[in-house]
Amino acid sequence: MSGDPGIVHAHGDHIAVTAPSGTELLRYVYRPESAWEAPKPYLHPIRTLAGHPVTDYRPNDHRWHKGLQMTASHLSGQNLWGGNTYVHGDGYLPLPERVGSMAHLSFDAVESADGRATIAERLTWHPYDGDHWADEARRIDVHDIDADTGSWALTWSSAITNRREEPLVFGSPTTQGRELAGYTGLFWRGPRAFRDGRILAPHDEGPGLMGQQAPWLAYSGEHDGADGHATLLFVHSPQNDRVGAQPAHWFVRNDPFAAVAPSFAFYDDLVLAPGDTLARSYRIVVADRAWERDEITDYLKEHPW
Repeated sequence: MSGDPGIVHAHGDHIAVTAPSGTELLRYVYRPESAWEAPKPYLHPIRTLAGHPVTDYRPNDHRWHKGLQMTASHLSGQNLWGGNTYVHGDGYLPLPERVGSMAHLSFDAVESADGRATIAERLTWHPYDGDHWADEARRIDVHDIDADTGSWALTWSSAITNRREEPLVFGSPTTQGRELAGYTGLFWRGPRAFRDGRILAPHDEGPGLMGQQAPWLAYSGEHDGADGHATLLFVHSPQNDRVGAQPAHWFVRNDPFAAVAPSFAFYDDLVLAPGDTLARSYRIVVADRAWERDEITDYLKEHPW
């Protein structure tokens, strides 16, 4: 598809990116929201090239699920995920004094050129009391918009630097004692219609991939309100597996809702020393149709990192 993506900035609220065809592909929302939901910027709605939504927003089961967002469910005793906090032996408890936030600070770039739209942002991370715990440099790129394959790609990169005088400890409900609930990090919540969708990895498929490792994972669901399916392909950057990095495991569900997270603290805490930076990049390909494994393999060969 020729031409550059369109980009419109509603200052103080959101940034919208459109395909050359005119379809709005995503909105990056950075206005503050409810404190109980651990306010943080997020992407919603995300749409296919055909205009069909592939994210959910504030569903009635988890009001803090908002499209695609960077989260931290357990961070040195705080909850930058939102809602109730998991406490081993007591389950999920309403503990508002543990619910923190991620705050927009500034944009380094909001631009579109050479077939790519870029949003580069600086954020700060805070516990409930507002202390300054971390800085994040975030970059979101929209690229490889292709009408022939009915697909486009989003690359999300985050570099989180510990500004405390003591370590930041990233965990999850599983590191706290709940089995197979290792969600933290980048998290996607799919539309309610995507429940019971198909989950694919390079050599396996199904919800049994929960807690497993693979270089990519794909989720296909069927739309409400329109005929057909969509596929979201989640891909790790090879740099995420560099020597010394803690390996990621997939958090994935298709029941009771559609959700995917390449968790960086599924089974074990990730400890970030003072002044150190946690850098992770992920690619998400949004495609019209349900893609098969061979199509995914071919796409990744044609679109290397």
